[in-house]
Amino acid sequence: MASTSSSIVFDDIFTTDAIDEDGKKFDRVSRLYARSKNYDMDLTLDYNTELFPLANGDSFTMALASSLSRDGGAPTADGEDGEDKDRDVWRPDGKGRRGLEEDYDYVMYGKVYKFDTGSSDIVTAYASFGGLLLSITGSYRHLTNVVLGNPMYVLLRK
Repeated sequence: MASTSSSIVFDDIFTTDAIDEDGKKFDRVSRLYARSKNYDMDLTLDYNTELFPLANGDSFTMALASSLSRDGGAPTADGEDGEDKDRDVWRPDGKGRRGLEEDYDYVMYGKVYKFDTGSSDIVTAYASFGGLLLSITGSYRHLTNVVLGNPMYVLLRK
């Protein structure tokens, strides 16, 4: 897991088990099913296949972050709070500060919209990234920093 000073709230390496198991519904979007190597988490994720092509058996790193800021959006010495500081982390014109997006191949921004508790310590967190969905299931210990209603970035790299 990430340190407390980082904005990364979860990260692990996943291996795809299946892609579009129920059939392909959209031209450029697929749904992958994957299992993590370190924390025994199950992942279901909709993603753009043109921007981030994957095949069955491929491994990739996935991180969930509350911000793209490398320092977690903590207050600075000049009194600037994390929310204002994070405003210019990424800009399409390339003039913003460089953040976590520089270390990953594919980034989506969305919101955690549902949290289900299962048996004993197993939970499932659900997030939507402009209609592309994510669900991650596993021990609540690994998802303690994923909070219902909070904005979330999903970051992927091969």
